Amino acid sequence: MERIVITGATGFIGRYLAQTYLEKGAKVFALVRPESKNKRFLPRHENLTVVPCGLETVLDCVEAVGQADAFFHFAWGGVNRQEIDSPQVQEKNVSESLDCVKAAHLLQCSMFMDAGSRVEYGVTGKIMREDLDCHPINEYGKAKWKFYQMAKPLCAEYGMTYYHLRFFSVYGWGDHPWSIISTLVRDLPQGKTVALSACLHRWNFMYIQDAVEAVYELHHRAGSGEGGIVNIASRDTRVLRDFVEEVHEIAGGRGSLDYGTFIQAKEGALSVCPDVEKLNRLLGGRWKEAYTFRRGIEETMKREENNRYEKD
Repeated sequence: MERIVITGATGFIGRYLAQTYLEKGAKVFALVRPESKNKRFLPRHENLTVVPCGLETVLDCVEAVGQADAFFHFAWGGVNRQEIDSPQVQEKNVSESLDCVKAAHLLQCSMFMDAGSRVEYGVTGKIMREDLDCHPINEYGKAKWKFYQMAKPLCAEYGMTYYHLRFFSVYGWGDHPWSIISTLVRDLPQGKTVALSACLHRWNFMYIQDAVEAVYELHHRAGSGEGGIVNIASRDTRVLRDFVEEVHEIAGGRGSLDYGTFIQAKEGALSVCPDVEKLNRLLGGRWKEAYTFRRGIEETMKREENNRYEKD
């Protein structure tokens, strides 16, 4: 039985990845902070083992797990607006993430993957290929980029294949409640007004199930491959307002869209245009997304509606 370790398994992408591996017959060890209030989000499965272990003590997981085949590091502190630009918080993330690489080595893993981010690219009008020079703006992006540069030689020293997964905008039920898709899917069907930026920049969305399936396939089809940075994004890049209007239409035209009233984060309204040819090549040119944007939104809206009824 395949043995998988995941940090951040209570988070949005981590919990879906854990569920995917469990459904495919793996034994999953979820490293979870003992004081975490999000344990309820973990999948319920006989092959899931919760290991009480925060990132600051991640090396303690070695005794509890013993041996594993792959280590997925998706936990990262300070992703809120208050801490995303804190050098101290982000530097702590880098240090603890390097300990995750060491833990993976001690567990005899042959594969290490971590969650990078599109913000590592910084401001660019170019197509975002993995070999593009990075100039991140905020401390979060700088820390993700720094970790990759330090983890790459360390994984090579340990003989582990390393993939730095640069996720773009992954959406679905269970994402942060303040994300644009979560807000639209929650508020528009209730007839509410949603404050938005002008939404004239280009964007890319990928449904959560497609994202974790891509990661799973990357592990199994390219597990002994070249490693390095891989963009995890869809082939659907367009002006953000087009996506927003499509969600509004799926919501039956209920609610209203108030463009130009949302206050942007520090980096402003940056266009993104990811290149996914490397992902496609690593997966043999055969893997395709199962969800169109419309289908993903319909699934997310259905889950949100069911959740609202259960609360009522």
